[in-house]
Amino acid sequence: MQSNLFTSVLLPLALAIVMLGMGLSLVPEDFKRITRYPKAVAVGTVCQVLLLPLIGSLITLVVPMQPEIAVGLLVLAVCPGGPSSNLITYLAKGDVALSVTLTAVSSIITVFTIPLFTNLALQYFLGKSAALALPIGTTILQIFLITLLPTAIGMAIRHQFPDTARRLEKQMSRLAVGLLALIIVLLLVREGSKLPGFLVQVGVGALLLNLLATLAGFLAGKLFRLPLAQQICIAIEVGIQNGTLALAITAGLLNNPDMAVPAAVYSLLMYVTGFGAILYGRQSIGGAASLKY
Repeated sequence: MQSNLFTSVLLPLALAIVMLGMGLSLVPEDFKRITRYPKAVAVGTVCQVLLLPLIGSLITLVVPMQPEIAVGLLVLAVCPGGPSSNLITYLAKGDVALSVTLTAVSSIITVFTIPLFTNLALQYFLGKSAALALPIGTTILQIFLITLLPTAIGMAIRHQFPDTARRLEKQMSRLAVGLLALIIVLLLVREGSKLPGFLVQVGVGALLLNLLATLAGFLAGKLFRLPLAQQICIAIEVGIQNGTLALAITAGLLNNPDMAVPAAVYSLLMYVTGFGAILYGRQSIGGAASLKY
């Protein structure tokens, strides 16, 4: 379960292309609304940075699993939301501007929290620590190149050539659906032979983390009476993790393939629940929008 060309190059590249398409649908006013309503950003960030690791910790204590698997699950839980969350939010008709903002904020914060929580997990489950430190500059640059830069380019095209952007947006939406399906197929082909063993080792824990995280994000948004589009966004942002980063930490920095198993299984499960969120969002928000006309 080591990071390879697919996880390190092809997947981020595909997601960057999709982010360009999402940028075509955004205008500066979308982000101005976020600054006027900071509650949604605060709720989403707290869920991602604090609540999700807490849920992961509880799962490792309740569900029987090997120590290395438990560490891998916690590493996954402390990773930020990946660019996939922006894509799924876009397709689910959630608040894309909020999703991009939460991804950027959590990615910067977790550069500092990942080494801390990972070492705590290593000490608790394996009785040892590791000199783990993510390269801050490289990590922030990666997030910028995959998430913020393509979105900014798309917004610039929308600003300068609005008619062209509207035409391209429809095509990019179809491309986004196709890329999401392709990602799932490639993951299944790549790990298909190993999937039964992976599911036995960490299937229950990964599924619980995915479902509870998604539900917690949605309920938190509802508790604070956020608009439905923001509730869906936060649910997706908390439930969709940066599996590529988790693989890089466990199989790369920690050089432990066993710890990478949770990230591999979760990367499959989160797209299944992601499709569920897309169906729910398009039915709920799309249906509500159609009633206005």
